[in-house]
Amino acid sequence: MTDNKKRNLHIRKGDRVKVISGKDRGLVGEVIAVYPESNKVTVAGVNVVKRHLRETARQPQARQTTKGGIVSSEAPIHASNVQLVVKNSEGDEVVTRIGYDRVEVTKRRPDGSEYSSTRSVRIARVTGEEV
Repeated sequence: MTDNKKRNLHIRKGDRVKVISGKDRGLVGEVIAVYPESNKVTVAGVNVVKRHLRETARQPQARQTTKGGIVSSEAPIHASNVQLVVKNSEGDEVVTRIGYDRVEVTKRRPDGSEYSSTRSVRIARVTGEEV
């Protein structure tokens, strides 16, 4: 059963998150990539895996080679295993859930005229501020 709807995750690229379950529980890092189709995110320094790569020559005439050896890189983890980290009023970092709110904005048409509309923004539940 395929789902053609565009999915939204509560986490976006560049967010600071804390891992709340799994082998890397407690680690905090920045989101490098988001994969909404599989509900996964890649976090810097979390879920580091090692790959054994063979040295290859792609085009002999161009002499391009891929260096072989053991390469470490981050693998994606499920988005439900991370929680957003924000700063509260005292400047401490706290984990929070995400809510959504509609705010009034002024938009501009191509002809230059303006009109009022609303857009959705992410809200940190702990602080109540826009993320």
